[in-house]
Amino acid sequence: MDNIIHLSVQLRCNSHRAFELFSVDKLLESWLTEATEVEPVTGGKYELFWEPNNREDNSTLGCKITAIEADKFLSFEWRSPKQYKHFANNADPLTHVVVFFIQNDDSTQVHLIHSGWRSSPEWEEARQWQERAWREALKELEKKINDSHG
Repeated sequence: MDNIIHLSVQLRCNSHRAFELFSVDKLLESWLTEATEVEPVTGGKYELFWEPNNREDNSTLGCKITAIEADKFLSFEWRSPKQYKHFANNADPLTHVVVFFIQNDDSTQVHLIHSGWRSSPEWEEARQWQERAWREALKELEKKINDSHG
């Protein structure tokens, strides 16, 4: 169970807006990555590129949305960055992210659960790296959304 990354953040926006921040290309590009190709349907692409001119590395090239319900949840496959790709990105299945959006009055609780980590030391290192990366990204998102309402 401790192999799972579970983070949450409270955003001062409704669940529709919160959902769009994870599913609309230009909004994802405003807080998480440089370039994206997301098709918000089950089986659609969930491709994020941190180095758009090098699509093979540090990207989620080939990842798909596995389930989606507008304004409620989004789940997608995930690929690890270059330093872990030799094992993590050949894994079957890939690691997997589920994001839940729970609206309370004027804000939305976002829960991010990233599972599928195996138990070897190299996997644990990749998991810790990813947890830090998500933590930073969500902090960035929180600042962006909550400051704009300040």
